[in-house]
Amino acid sequence: MAAEPGRRGLSGWAGAVAAGVAGALIGGGAIAWMDRDSVRDYLLANPEIIPEAMERLEAREASKVVAANRKAIETPFAGAWAGARDGDVVLVEFFDYACGFCRKSNADIDRLLEEDPKLKVVWREWPVLGPDSEAAARVSLAAAQAGRYRVFYDRLFAAGRPTPEALAEAQRAAGVSGAVDAAAADAELARNYQLARALGATGTPTFVVGDRVLQGAVGYAALKEAVEEARAEG
Repeated sequence: MAAEPGRRGLSGWAGAVAAGVAGALIGGGAIAWMDRDSVRDYLLANPEIIPEAMERLEAREASKVVAANRKAIETPFAGAWAGARDGDVVLVEFFDYACGFCRKSNADIDRLLEEDPKLKVVWREWPVLGPDSEAAARVSLAAAQAGRYRVFYDRLFAAGRPTPEALAEAQRAAGVSGAVDAAAADAELARNYQLARALGATGTPTFVVGDRVLQGAVGYAALKEAVEEARAEG
């Protein structure tokens, strides 16, 4: 008898997902008492746990990418960083000046920097929200080269969206008169796009702390927990 429409496709998808996440669950110790075939059967019978298993699998893959690209991720462009120069933990944020969730996260970053003298924060320009975002990113990189990064960063975020008028005002306030070298800016932005894609980033903000990748405005508590975890792992 032919399978009912859609049944075969769904079964095949579930089997593929089950096979993919079985290793993650076994390796993570979640259901280590089962063998791989038993895990697959368990997942097919309990599909509600598949999203959690997929998250675990994605986290594992992201940690591999972080480990392979740590120097590129954690090395700032000129002065695009704050906190301890040789911090024992580095928190990296991929951000866009037009991103409201990035703006919301700024208070969390400031609080962490104030409380933790051993923390280093690195900002990576990832302008994904249009031409105004890219224009702001390029001036921001010029501010980093001029040693005026944080002044410019705070002023432009305080203005709201990075309109041409807001960008010009923030540039004046930060005393950034020159433009970033075009080749250097192109290389930095291309590198950041490449790193973000490799990390599986789906939007801004995306944070990297230790071996963890956190997507979205996850809040102070989640960021602090990630910092403490990274510090404990050494």
